[in-house]
Amino acid sequence: MPQGQPSVVPDDGLTTRQRRNRPLVFVHTGIGKGKSTAAFGLALRAWNQGWPIGVFQFVKSAKWKVGEENALRVLGASGEGGSVDWHKMGEGWSWIQRDAKEGELSNEEKAREGWEQVKRDLAAEKYKLYVLDEFAYPMHWGWIDTDEVISVLRDRPGTQHVVITGRNAPQALVDFADLVTDMSKVKHPMDAGQKGQRGIEW
Repeated sequence: MPQGQPSVVPDDGLTTRQRRNRPLVFVHTGIGKGKSTAAFGLALRAWNQGWPIGVFQFVKSAKWKVGEENALRVLGASGEGGSVDWHKMGEGWSWIQRDAKEGELSNEEKAREGWEQVKRDLAAEKYKLYVLDEFAYPMHWGWIDTDEVISVLRDRPGTQHVVITGRNAPQALVDFADLVTDMSKVKHPMDAGQKGQRGIEW
């Protein structure tokens, strides 16, 4: 398989192997379609390598079923590749045990709870790949401090890769990330009045 050649070789004292295997932060942002789809495609590659994968689906409702969720859950349970844990904010997150008398958490509180769990998992090096789907939104809305996210990601131990999706990714996060893709829209069926369809949008 062809391997890309870097245009610059920094004088950082690392060997080629060390530089190649350093952990990466990806950001998929912009108004175009395909940000989450690209992240889940990356998760398929990670599964094939036997990596444990943690998906944290921020913002989307628990009722929203993305096609990749079922596929990755089945693959994760197959025992042939890596494991896959899928957490959805709309379900209240699987680790939160709440008494009914405490009342329902707001979306902002749920997002913060999710981020706290991501921080715990990063500290424990639980996964090799983290997909923080739609995580750019809680930062854009001011629910989660972008500087804290950058600090946590900068100091994360081991070789844990993190991909963050969502429109309006904060500029500081874009500047920090190793790989940033801005999905721009050239054309979309919705422009012609066509709604999303099975097998394409979900």
